[in-house]
Formats: sequence, C-alpha cells, structure tokens
Amino acid sequence: MEEIKLDVQVRDRIGSRRIKSIRRENFVPAIVYGGETKPTNIKVDRSVYERIMRHHLGQNVIFRLNVMEGDQKLRDYSVIVKEEQHDPVSDQLLHIDFNRISLTKEIEVKVAIATKGEPVGVKRDGGSLEHVLWELPIICLPTKIPQKIEVEVSHLLIGDAVHLKDITLPEGVRAKADPDTILASVVPPMKEEVAVAAEEGPKEPEVLKEKKPAEGEAKEGEAKKEEKAESKAKEQKAKE
Repeated sequence: MEEIKLDVQVRDRIGSRRIKSIRRENFVPAIVYGGETKPTNIKVDRSVYERIMRHHLGQNVIFRLNVMEGDQKLRDYSVIVKEEQHDPVSDQLLHIDFNRISLTKEIEVKVAIATKGEPVGVKRDGGSLEHVLWELPIICLPTKIPQKIEVEVSHLLIGDAVHLKDITLPEGVRAKADPDTILASVVPPMKEEVAVAAEEGPKEPEVLKEKKPAEGEAKEGEAKKEEKAESKAKEQKAKE
C-alpha cells in the first residue's frame, strides 16, 4: 500500500470556540498521536480528506502528512487513521485521530472480508450465505496491508463453512484470530418452516364442557334427594 500525501495545517490555539471557527472554514480539527514526539494538533482540509476516503472506501489508508504553518513546512511523517468522530444526527465528520507509524515496523489493523462467488447451497438448494465475520484483525508492515481479504465461497453446500485456517493470506500478513474462526457459512432456507406454520394456522381454543353424570350415578343422586326430603318431613311433623 502506497502513502498518500496530505498537507495539513498546524493549530496552536485550541478550545470549543476555535474548533467551531475551524469547521466553519471547511477544515476538520485533528490530532496526531504516537512516536517519540508529543501529540500534534492540526487541521485538515475537509474536501480533500473526504474525497480521498471516498475513493478508498472500506480500506486502510496510509498518509504522508506534511505539517505546514502557512506556506512553511515544519515536519512530515507517516500516519494511519485511528478514529473518526461523526455527528450522530447529520453524520458530518467532526474530528480525526491519526496514529504516527513507521513503515519498517509491523502494525495491527482490521481489513474487510469480501466473499467471492455464489455458493452451490444458495444457487441450487435455496440456502442463504451468512457473513459471520466482516473484518479480520491482521498484523503486517504498513506497506503490506491488503485492500481486502477475499474468501472463495462458491463450493459451499448447505451446512458448510469457511474457517480462517481454510484461506491463504497474502505474503507478509498474519491473522490475529483463532484458526477455527468461521468467516462465512451457508444456512438452510427458512421458507419451509414459515410455510408449515402458515398451513397449520392458529389452533382454536378447546371448549371445556360440563361432564354429564352416568345413568346409574343420576339415579343414585335422585334417591338421596328423596331420602333427605322424607327425613325433613318427619322432623317437621315431630316438632308439630
């Protein structure tokens, strides 16, 4: 991966008012960390930076920052974007954190995983391709960072998966993850289960009916009622 030159302006004054003024001038406030020197506060031309990042969407970008004060160049060094802060509502870029790096020392970054091909289990058997991991943490020299990691999935049947140990990484690149990590898999179709549930439909609630007594039980009950009635009649006559 080649470095992209980017001129930035040093900013000595900081504070919320100054930052608002910088943004109104179509600059993005930023800071550079790392290395043996102290952090450097800078401002970046918004239009230039966003145009570069759109062109390299989803990729790690290495910049060669030319730190300027007006027309005078103060210093330059290699950096990689560590973090971007965006407005939660408008998604406008608010701040950038750069990390100073050495082109001769390995760094850890995350690289996008891209699948290649259409699985047999999807095309023929109606399954679905499931991305289990979208980014892979790797360790390599800054100049060896790949744009993406391609994973061949066309041979996968339903129930098959591609593990990290199944792929070959570019030369000079090693993964910082378990070799058994699943990158992508093909799962069975869901429509069959939905269709079965639709055919069965909602079950009607069971209506509980009062149990009718058997013929012998009914006669026995009537006899007991008659005995009680006769007993009450005798008690009444005795009282009279």
